[in-house]
Amino acid sequence: MGAALEIRNLHVNVAETGESILRGVDLTIKQGEVHALMGPNGSGKSTLANVLLGNPAYEVTAGQIIFDGEDLLDMEPDDRSRAGLFLAFQYPVSIPGVTVANFLRQAINARMKAEDPDSKGITVPQFTRLLRGKMNELEMDHSFAGRYLNEGFSGGEKKRAEILQMATLEPKIAILDETDSGLDIDALRIVSEGVNRLKGPDLGVLVITHYQRILNYIQPEHVHVMFKGQIVESGGPELALKLEEAGYEWVREKHNIAE
Repeated sequence: MGAALEIRNLHVNVAETGESILRGVDLTIKQGEVHALMGPNGSGKSTLANVLLGNPAYEVTAGQIIFDGEDLLDMEPDDRSRAGLFLAFQYPVSIPGVTVANFLRQAINARMKAEDPDSKGITVPQFTRLLRGKMNELEMDHSFAGRYLNEGFSGGEKKRAEILQMATLEPKIAILDETDSGLDIDALRIVSEGVNRLKGPDLGVLVITHYQRILNYIQPEHVHVMFKGQIVESGGPELALKLEEAGYEWVREKHNIAE
């Protein structure tokens, strides 16, 4: 029995203003499943991603998030990561002076230290073998590991760096927050192929997107539509195709959602 991320009647406000963003979200994602969360801009999709990883800019006012049987809301962001959650950011930040390899080794060591305070961390030879293996799996040039994280990276390179982090940290559930944002078709295909190589029985994926095009490459079994902080429609891959053809207006009319 794999891990599951269970979101139950989740209500969320912006911490600073009290503005209501999520208004009763219910969603369950299990290891091995691929879900897509779609919806117009401003519907709350990225807010949900941020709340799942503990962004303090948002306040949970009601509901639960249960991950692998544990109450996620009681956990700090780093604890959530160590428990097996991963978030690929829409806009990854640059960290000048820190190479991709050093960043990933520190992340692995932090996890090992949390599990065993006496741990000396992963040795350099062990880490080198691990990283090279992951880069080979993703068909990435090994020189990428020596570059400063996201410094001077193209949009596609930033997203590939996120996928390499996901491959190295081996989460149970990965959330891709508009990973297709700002990518041309070639970069989108390369990033999607990386995700497809990683997905499987040990990895559940939530693809958050505004457009259907990434779903031509990462094919979900489950598609959900969010409007005004609620999931109002769920279905299979055919739902994404219908949204591509007809837009979101029919969803608005079907559920009597005001402009």
